[in-house]
Amino acid sequence: MNKVVFIGAGSGDPELITLKGKKWLEQADIVIYTGSLLNPEYLKYCKKDAELYDSAKMGLPEMLKIMVQGVKTGKQVVRLHDGDPSFYGAIQEVMTTLDKEGIEYFRIPGISCLLGGAATLNRELTLPNISQTVIITRPEGRTPVPAAESIEKLAAHQATMVIFLGTPHIARVVEDLQKGGYSKDTPCQVVYKATWPEQKIVKGTLADIVAKVKAVGITETALIFVGKVLDPEAYDLSKLYDPKFTTAFRKGEE
Repeated sequence: MNKVVFIGAGSGDPELITLKGKKWLEQADIVIYTGSLLNPEYLKYCKKDAELYDSAKMGLPEMLKIMVQGVKTGKQVVRLHDGDPSFYGAIQEVMTTLDKEGIEYFRIPGISCLLGGAATLNRELTLPNISQTVIITRPEGRTPVPAAESIEKLAAHQATMVIFLGTPHIARVVEDLQKGGYSKDTPCQVVYKATWPEQKIVKGTLADIVAKVKAVGITETALIFVGKVLDPEAYDLSKLYDPKFTTAFRKGEE
């Protein structure tokens, strides 16, 4: 029996799919893809007679029925996600059902928009003496967020923060970040459709980012990056390449 293959397609640029992901996509008989978020250029890798289904127009039962019947009739099934489904990918509920059906599956990771956005900004998200932690979160919407994980409470750490699904609520997000302890002059940058041809970058601080984002009309499909790593005044150099620092591969200079 074939397996279901979950593929993270990448953040938008069709060349960012992994070699392994592209190989499995090219040989798939059935491809269920995230049409509302996925760059349609990825579908050009599919063979001409592949059955294509847009999951944005489907409910979970319908999607699972296609997967289960496809595998049981000897077809190779691919579930194609934008980015990497490890973050807000609604993937666990699908895998749980496949487990109950006795259908095997495996996952091929993709380049998340988190990574695509950081590359677009040309910023390292962890800098010595500034932040060694990246908090990945989202504001509460129709999907609730545990009280202990509110943006206001997470902001108390003063770490680098990357906020998914936050641009529709950016005014509330910025207010909560400041309530939690970030100052108004904290750098904040918004990346819309990272690595897509229509990518946009909005740079500012918590004092002005809301107005700047509204001015360019960004309301969705964007990430909010927050933290001093985005515009560091000064930071310590890494010990990794410090000539005086001894590692397992070289002896430090006296």
